[in-house]
Amino acid sequence: MSFNLLADDRLIVDVRTLPEWEKNRIDNTLLIEWQDLLASVNEMNIKKNHEILLFCRSGNRSGKAKKILEENGYTNVKNLGSIQDAGNYLKLPVINNNNQ
Repeated sequence: MSFNLLADDRLIVDVRTLPEWEKNRIDNTLLIEWQDLLASVNEMNIKKNHEILLFCRSGNRSGKAKKILEENGYTNVKNLGSIQDAGNYLKLPVINNNNQ
């Protein structure tokens, strides 16, 4: 698969679950559940100083993911908080799937 994951030279990651993502999402963000984030970022060979922006439903899981990345040497990680907060920060709409 090919994704444009490094929008504006930053990695934007939704750390929620797939069922949550299926209900609402932000386009051009990568879905990686928070507990899988470190392995996935390592597999993508992301540089330790690359900007990584994280969000989830409330900001709790993205906070945990941020801590894990920082404990492993990533220096430019930001917790955007909730999906709504992330949409506001990124100036991108949260897309709701009303069929769920």
